[in-house]
Amino acid sequence: MITARQKVLSYLTKSRPSSAREIARALKMSAPNVRHHLSVLCSDGRVELTAVNSREGRGRPEKMYSLSQAALGDNLSVLADALLMEAGPDWDVTPAAKHILAPDQFVSLPITKRLALLVEKLDEMHYQARWEAAADGPRVTFGRCPYTKVIDGHPELCKMDTVMLGLSLGRPMTRSQKNETGARGTCPFLFKVG
Repeated sequence: MITARQKVLSYLTKSRPSSAREIARALKMSAPNVRHHLSVLCSDGRVELTAVNSREGRGRPEKMYSLSQAALGDNLSVLADALLMEAGPDWDVTPAAKHILAPDQFVSLPITKRLALLVEKLDEMHYQARWEAAADGPRVTFGRCPYTKVIDGHPELCKMDTVMLGLSLGRPMTRSQKNETGARGTCPFLFKVG
């Protein structure tokens, strides 16, 4: 059974930005009920307030709602896949790794501070990273792969991550283990200083 909230979301998927009043009229729902669902959808990021139109006559201005950019999605994985196909499996990943993580910011730091900064920067890029000390040297683990949508056809991205880590830490890194893809598309990696 389709819920009222799903109906509101479906309506916004198929239409231009709309007010609660317009949605209520189209779905044969009460305007307060629609406003409640829009409030919930806005708070979880699926819908966004796009404009406020002044109404002619009396009353408050009308808020206009549409699907958020996150809900609409994007075409970045298709673009990344196309660019990686053009580059080929033998492309030099070093310039991309330098561009993504800017290794110069790590140069003057001791290894523990480099590792802490590395984890912070990786987390900003959605890797869910952490580091730990080990007998054979520090290990960096990725809790998820931010390239999940294209990684299967482009293992060179794993090589880029390895180079990115090595440049940041100033030491060669090796990927010692790759676990199977886990729940929700996570792909944990375990790296150690080589």
